[in-house]
Amino acid sequence: MSDGSVQRQRQDQPAVPVLQERRVGEILAAVPARGQWRYRPRRVGPLWRNRTFRVVAVFTLLALCGVVILALVRDQTGTEGFLVGLGLAVLPVPVLMTAFRWLDRVEPTPWRNLLFAFAWGACAAALVAILANSFATRWIADSDPGNADTLGATVIAPVVEESAKAAAVLLLFLFRRREFTGIVDGVVAAGFTATGFAFTENILYLGNAFGEDQQTDSGFAAMTVVTFLVRAVMTPFAHPLFTVLTGIGLGIAASSAPGRPTRRIMAPLLGLVLAMGMHALWNGSATFGTYGFYIVYGAFMVPVFGLVTWQVVRARRKELRSLAVELPAYAEAGWLTPDEPRALASMRARALARNAARRRYAASVSGHPHHPAYATVRAKEAKERGRAAARAVAEYEAFATSLASLRRQAGRGRVDPDFSARELELLHHLWQRREIAGPALAYAARATHRRPPGYTAAWPPRRPHPGTPTPYAYGTPSPYNGNPNPYAGPSPYPAQPYGQQPYTAPPYTGGPPPA
Repeated sequence: MSDGSVQRQRQDQPAVPVLQERRVGEILAAVPARGQWRYRPRRVGPLWRNRTFRVVAVFTLLALCGVVILALVRDQTGTEGFLVGLGLAVLPVPVLMTAFRWLDRVEPTPWRNLLFAFAWGACAAALVAILANSFATRWIADSDPGNADTLGATVIAPVVEESAKAAAVLLLFLFRRREFTGIVDGVVAAGFTATGFAFTENILYLGNAFGEDQQTDSGFAAMTVVTFLVRAVMTPFAHPLFTVLTGIGLGIAASSAPGRPTRRIMAPLLGLVLAMGMHALWNGSATFGTYGFYIVYGAFMVPVFGLVTWQVVRARRKELRSLAVELPAYAEAGWLTPDEPRALASMRARALARNAARRRYAASVSGHPHHPAYATVRAKEAKERGRAAARAVAEYEAFATSLASLRRQAGRGRVDPDFSARELELLHHLWQRREIAGPALAYAARATHRRPPGYTAAWPPRRPHPGTPTPYAYGTPSPYNGNPNPYAGPSPYPAQPYGQQPYTAPPYTGGPPPA
């Protein structure tokens, strides 16, 4: 293009800037900063690719299912029965959620996944089950009226209900693959799904039992009490136990190497078949005579529950041991101290590190010791600093666990394309919190005797002035091996409150531990 204004420009329009290659930098320098852009790139594509739309659509669908299922249950139980059933059915839910959440302490599943699983079980799976079971029972009644209820309970219900519940675990397996890495993840997702399903089913059964008591007008809710004792006290883990078998199958598939397709396909199918079979046996126990229920409960359900619990706890311990296997590579590189991998592989040492950081930083609050005006302020500040330090250690433990999981998956042959970027981001988060978490975990390793054989940790000497900064005593070379600190420049991540030591007192000063 020629220099100067564009020819044949209409008189009532502004001139178009002429492109001159030697002035490109000067022209583009006038572009405002990104935060002041008036025009932004727009993603054009199917609406389903929008994450917000997907989240809203899924939870809207679950909410509609919930409204429909609650209306159906209320129609069957009546308003009073529905309210009584709702009040009683909610009682075992916190217990079950707490139990499954306890199993998931090593690498906790995000709450959004767990809430989705619970909502799916309580709304979508329950709606599918009540509609499909009713339709199948009526269809069987047309040809065999005498056995319709028995066949519906022992054949139709187990297949329909376990398939509906397994769908939630399968969706998490497919679409939350990075957060679904092993048996524990499958068990927790299955447990939350089945807890939601049992919650809705208990409303129905308890509401119907209350209605029967109202019809007899006995003055004592005998049927309601018996139903509550059987379903909420004796067998609250019944539905979770069935679905957990499917979760174990999908967990085995998640932890299997890509080169074993048979195992990745057969394990979930076998788990689903076992869940259906166990569910059918449980439902059919009422047809085995007067003591059939007690025989199945004592001779089958309790042993299987114990076996599954042992297997899940064993899988959780295996997850913990993997930290002691995967993280030493980062200790050798200088990112961690030799003490940390073993401390992170112990739930007791983790809790001790959090408590130690909380106590140490709460005690580091300075102020006039005899001035009453500062007593309340110092107490509040000490509590806040203690909480912040404990939170920093908890976050450090979580990031270290994610780092070990990332490396473990890579060792199984599942290396993500962004492995290096994710690894660097996790190391960045660890580096930001090491000033607080490192000494706390080293202290926990010493207190629990979880230390590498032959390792003698460097111990910072006692200092006469608590306000004097203490260097981070690692006893290892610089984590960068003499290279420049890669985080010395602007961080590519949002600013964190733990980038520098927030408190003046040195952590965990004192003499070396006794030999």
